[in-house]
Amino acid sequence: MEYLPKNEKERKEIFEFLGIKKFEELLKFLPQDKILKEPLKIPKGKSEIEVREIVEGLAKLNNFELINFAGGGAYDHYIPAIVNYVISRPEFYTAYTPYQAEVSQGTLQAMFEYQTLICELTGMDISNSSMYEGGSALAEAILMACRIKNKYKILMPENLNPLYKMVVYTYTSHVVEIKEIPYDRKTGKINCEIVEKEIDENTAGIVLQHPNFFGILEEPEKIEDIKKRKNLIFIMVFDPTSLGILKPPGEYDADIAVAEGQSLGLPLGFGGPYLGIFTCKEEFIRMMPGRIAGETRDMDGKRAFAMILQTREQHIRREKATSNICTNEMLCALAALVYLSVIGKEGIKELGKSIIYNSHIFYEMLLKEGIKSPFDSPFFKEFVIELPIPANDFVIKMAQKGFLAGTSLEKFGFNKNWLLVAVTEKRKKEEMENYIKALKEVIKA
Repeated sequence: MEYLPKNEKERKEIFEFLGIKKFEELLKFLPQDKILKEPLKIPKGKSEIEVREIVEGLAKLNNFELINFAGGGAYDHYIPAIVNYVISRPEFYTAYTPYQAEVSQGTLQAMFEYQTLICELTGMDISNSSMYEGGSALAEAILMACRIKNKYKILMPENLNPLYKMVVYTYTSHVVEIKEIPYDRKTGKINCEIVEKEIDENTAGIVLQHPNFFGILEEPEKIEDIKKRKNLIFIMVFDPTSLGILKPPGEYDADIAVAEGQSLGLPLGFGGPYLGIFTCKEEFIRMMPGRIAGETRDMDGKRAFAMILQTREQHIRREKATSNICTNEMLCALAALVYLSVIGKEGIKELGKSIIYNSHIFYEMLLKEGIKSPFDSPFFKEFVIELPIPANDFVIKMAQKGFLAGTSLEKFGFNKNWLLVAVTEKRKKEEMENYIKALKEVIKA
């Protein structure tokens, strides 16, 4: 169908066919107070050069030079130049959405190699070739756990990323009973005693974020023990950049492990597109959502790749499908693949060490200035501080001094003076010192 305007002759023919004389007669069924009585007050159109000048002027009002100490699920990590070079190649960048039978061998191999590296990173048996982002990956993991157990109650920690919670509640509304487990107010960790008390015959599994939303390291061994004794599905939410120095989910006997993959070579991008990492044990592969690329041999015996186990709703009956997710973030997954290939096993270790060093150096600098933390627990990459003024006000004033100071936790229902601060490998000591200087000025003002 061509999207072309109708000329007067064609309009007249249409009106005669409909038995009307003018277009406005079609609007008589609409509330008359909702119909414009006069033209919109829209300024006259401008030329291309004028529009460009206006847009560029607006763009200059934005300050893109803020030194980033914010986190909460999306982080300012360094991206090697080769990542953007590879994903910008036209055979990847302009490829058709890779879920149909005609997907190219190159794309299929990229999917397969991505799955392989994610399994090596996490210690899990199986990885799909990505999902939308961390929140939807967790929601799908919860639904998968319920399918496995044929039970529909999930225990979820209160100190889980609040944005993930929103996605989970949206996904599982009227389907899964979500019971939030409170965190210990001194340590910031999940309260395992309450976990034990909340388990009943309807409980399918438990979710643990490690490190949690506060950046605090949980104790997965305790949840692993509960999971084994109570025969639950253990879902772990992890930070990929932590796995160079922390034990991977596979070593905690996690049944399903999911993550946000933005930190593996993807820019912040005002919130996306991001990458949902999804892994599980091999025994649950037929319950896994998303798409999986497998390795095989072609008619000539050469190495080849194909889509396998396509248990999605466009392939089988909807009620038998594992998910209604019909696409994947392949370009983002490719970025993660290139990133992991470039930094390698030693690089991921050095990345983790650098993050630990920088974040703890800055934490100690803040403590020396009299800033306190509500928690006294080991952390990775980010931590919570309690300011003498509301965190919202602090963030605004620090932005005026060139810093994205952190994430105010008031909007997530926590103490209004709590600020979540993230420190990646990119942050230099000079930036930390200037942050401290600006902090003093803001607090005294």
